[in-house]
Amino acid sequence: MHPKAIILVGGPSRGTRFRPLSLNVPKPLFPVAGKPIISHHIAALSKVEDLKEILLIGFFEDSVFASFLQDAAREYPNLHIRYLREYQSLGTAGGLYHFRDEILRGNPEQVFVLHADVACNFPLIAMKKAHEGHRGLCTILGTKVPREAANNFGCLVAKPDTNEVLHYVEKPESFVSNLISCGVYLFDCAIFDEIRKSLENKKGNVETDIYGKEVFQDGNKLRLEQDLLRPLAQSRKLFVYETKDFWRQIKTAGSAVPVNGLYLEQLLQTNPEKLAHSSPNGPEIVGAVYIHPTAQIDPKAKLGPNVSIGPNVVVGKGVRIRDSIILDNVDIKQNACILHAIIGWDSKIGCWSRVEGTSPSAHNVNAVTKNGLKIQSITILGKEVTIKDETNIRNCIVLPHKELKNSCENEIVM
Repeated sequence: MHPKAIILVGGPSRGTRFRPLSLNVPKPLFPVAGKPIISHHIAALSKVEDLKEILLIGFFEDSVFASFLQDAAREYPNLHIRYLREYQSLGTAGGLYHFRDEILRGNPEQVFVLHADVACNFPLIAMKKAHEGHRGLCTILGTKVPREAANNFGCLVAKPDTNEVLHYVEKPESFVSNLISCGVYLFDCAIFDEIRKSLENKKGNVETDIYGKEVFQDGNKLRLEQDLLRPLAQSRKLFVYETKDFWRQIKTAGSAVPVNGLYLEQLLQTNPEKLAHSSPNGPEIVGAVYIHPTAQIDPKAKLGPNVSIGPNVVVGKGVRIRDSIILDNVDIKQNACILHAIIGWDSKIGCWSRVEGTSPSAHNVNAVTKNGLKIQSITILGKEVTIKDETNIRNCIVLPHKELKNSCENEIVM
């Protein structure tokens, strides 16, 4: 019996905190550690035995994922990867239910459901083994976070000996538990009966249109976490598998930088050959650094740790880059310095200029401003931003197509 997988990719109205980067690429396709965010999900799913099909569900236009799907089909010839488009936002569980016929086709025994905006090493095989041991309807991947950060997430209270979840509370007002849901689930297919029950509870009855298809009223968005997991916990059908490895949520654009670092560190352990290494006549490389084969790096530059360099980037002499993501076609002139930053596509950084942010705290996921001031964080340049020579940009977010001739700090440059 083979499992199937679903990646919930959301839609264009969602990526607002990911601006200005989501103005040019949807968040699920933003590159971290040299490949789109959801490629990391697919790489992990490709290792699950007998898993043959992955469905992306969301409400982007079909064209958005077309070239990504072609690349994925070449990279994973044994996987059938498709995009299913919701024409209205049905909520995370509503979307699953809407496409239940597609999901259940071929009688899969289990379905993995992964949110697109999480990063971890996806211990799916271990999770599946745990799931088959307890025979609950659902296993959640869980992790422990610092106590003060826990209330940003869905919190779980579980029995320590059996990992059975007793309570599930989404973003509680007061402290409940520091064990949280990672947004990665394994469901038995009987889950669709539970979703139907939740829908009926929510509406009193399920309306159908003239073809007998169920109709969703707008007040009836069904959310996976709040509307499905809570009742599953109450009826003792929910279990947790705890990962001790890294986990991060990718909410704001700046959160892509620590995630980039975590995935690069993972590559350093598992596939160091994919990363750059110092050589006598090449640039100096410190720690984990990914350089796209088409990028041109001056041998007198110094890169790392935690740096990803995209296609056709040109890095000049004496340039120093660390804890940063440099996107396609960026031109960085000599002796520029880039720290804790994301440099958008086609941007130009002048010589002796300095673009720097601050390293963000681990699970501060959401805010960009506080009391009208820009919070100390990653500096982000949108697409086609030009920074003139000898200019300092500190702790700023710069919208696309700007030319900065003067230094600025703690600003959102519109």
